[in-house]
Amino acid sequence: QVQLVESGGGLVQAGGSLRLSCAASGSIFSINAMGWYRQAPGKQRELVARIINGVTTNYADSVKGRFIISRDNAKNTVYLQMNSLKPEDTAVYYCNYARGSRVYWGQGTQVTVSS
Repeated sequence: QVQLVESGGGLVQAGGSLRLSCAASGSIFSINAMGWYRQAPGKQRELVARIINGVTTNYADSVKGRFIISRDNAKNTVYLQMNSLKPEDTAVYYCNYARGSRVYWGQGTQVTVSS
């Protein structure tokens, strides 16, 4: 069992920055994939960024060059540094943990970007 708790969401102006945190607890293994997904009203949940085994990263084309995902193994925490935010980034952001066929989700944190 893995529990994920997100924090750091809020309201920010366009062009600003925000850092999301996801603290994982439970049966955590270092060999895993952790990532961030987001879902805007009326739209499907989409992958934002993912880090595999703490090394390989994947980013959605829409956030490349603006967002950075990182992992702190000592704290079992994954971060999403979001820079140059746009109104289009407004969504509920969900933390994700995957190992083998098991997938876990956080409760989500709201990010709102105003213009």
